[in-house]
Amino acid sequence: MMEQPWKGSMEPFRILGNTWFVGTGPASTHIIDSGDGLIMLDSGYQESLYLVIDSMCRCGLNPKDLRYIIHSHGHIDHAAATRALVELTGAETFIGARDLRLVNGERPELTWAPEYNMAFPASFEPDHLIHDGDRIELGNVVIDCVETPGHTPGVISFFWNVEDQGKIYRAGTFGGAGINSMQSEYVRKYHLEEEDWRGDFKRSIRRMRQEKVDLFIGNHAGQNNTLERYKRLVEGDPLAFVDPDAWSRFLDGCESAINNLETKDPIIRK
Repeated sequence: MMEQPWKGSMEPFRILGNTWFVGTGPASTHIIDSGDGLIMLDSGYQESLYLVIDSMCRCGLNPKDLRYIIHSHGHIDHAAATRALVELTGAETFIGARDLRLVNGERPELTWAPEYNMAFPASFEPDHLIHDGDRIELGNVVIDCVETPGHTPGVISFFWNVEDQGKIYRAGTFGGAGINSMQSEYVRKYHLEEEDWRGDFKRSIRRMRQEKVDLFIGNHAGQNNTLERYKRLVEGDPLAFVDPDAWSRFLDGCESAINNLETKDPIIRK
């Protein structure tokens, strides 16, 4: 069970250039300032939305300037607050096409709400479905979208440029890295034996190794050591989040996790 996600407050801050952290400990939310409106990466839990809005305001980011909400995938900790945000701001929404059924109310049981002992999140109809190779453009920002299924079928990883002091850094996310949804118990519970999420995940990892990432943006704070890097930022290291090796180290961990899962928890196919 997810214990009181509204208590996961973290200090908001600018990571580098146009990219901000405004999320919480249980689920990260990031803002990219396009110069022509704000782009949100994952809305988080509905119960934590007030923290995200407060964090935006504290950073001088007006929630009314929110133009796009793009989602890494359709789980409750990444998309539950979206319906409320849309009603508040009128922002357009984007999600991977294969995760549509998780957010539009067709398969709410796959949002991970039952596993957290939480109510199903408010559903919404996305304005845009993302496919592999799509680009999301707003103002001076271009976000490249790559399908990386496994954690859910519709996971999307995002890549964009961050400029600071005249230098361009490549920022990137891995949209869904948890193996919890690939455990045999979960697969049996929701009758997903015919799916190959584990194989998809391994293929996604191999594909992500082809990407060059200077600035790894985690969609959970532990993925890229958000808190530790923030402390370094406060202590005077303006490039605390720039680490070209962090991406490959993270992918190594993902690969090790799925290999261990397959060894210890085989799925019996029908």
